[in-house]
Amino acid sequence: MNQDEMKQAVAQAALDLIRPRIDDDTVLGIGTGSTANLFIDRLAEIRGLVNATVASSEASAERLRKHGIPVYDLNAVDQVDFYIDGADESNAALQLIKGGGAALTREKIVAAVAKEFICIADESKLVHTLGQFPLPVEVIPMARSHVARELVKLGGDPVYRDGVITDNGNIILDVYNFPIPQPLATEAKINGITGVVTNGLFALKPADVLLLGTPDGVKTLYPTD
Repeated sequence: MNQDEMKQAVAQAALDLIRPRIDDDTVLGIGTGSTANLFIDRLAEIRGLVNATVASSEASAERLRKHGIPVYDLNAVDQVDFYIDGADESNAALQLIKGGGAALTREKIVAAVAKEFICIADESKLVHTLGQFPLPVEVIPMARSHVARELVKLGGDPVYRDGVITDNGNIILDVYNFPIPQPLATEAKINGITGVVTNGLFALKPADVLLLGTPDGVKTLYPTD
């Protein structure tokens, strides 16, 4: 099973996990990225059962609508029952790095509202220590240089993601060469820098379950201490 097949398998596994639990009042939160796109395409197979979704990006919202799946503003729904999204990295505690697709702020907002966060990823995303993947940080444009200097003080190597503007009108700094042995403290510290909207660490609110694609099939992982 190659990487694409593993992504297809976890998208199907996520659909199989939530399908028996969907009713008329269920609201699904949908993430952003290649694996989330595969889940959206699977979701189209049961579009008649899905009455409401919220999306973490304009791109995902457009893909959902093309499949005839209703998309609502988050402010218009009372709850989000399940949030299904991929990750750029996960550790054993299901603390994540996300934001490779520049949708980290909206992803973090939907994850914060959701009752259950189901992460879907292939086995290459599971690491011992977060930080091999550069950490995205969404920044107010006028604060770009200030935030970069503060990130350097924390030991990172911030690089401006040229040509990328988020759905919120901000820019992204990707922090390279930045191992993260203490994700909880690091997430809070970076979010405390003036000018930072948020960073791509999902440690304060990690995933509740990780569906991990492997050559031997999909493994279901829960957070470990």
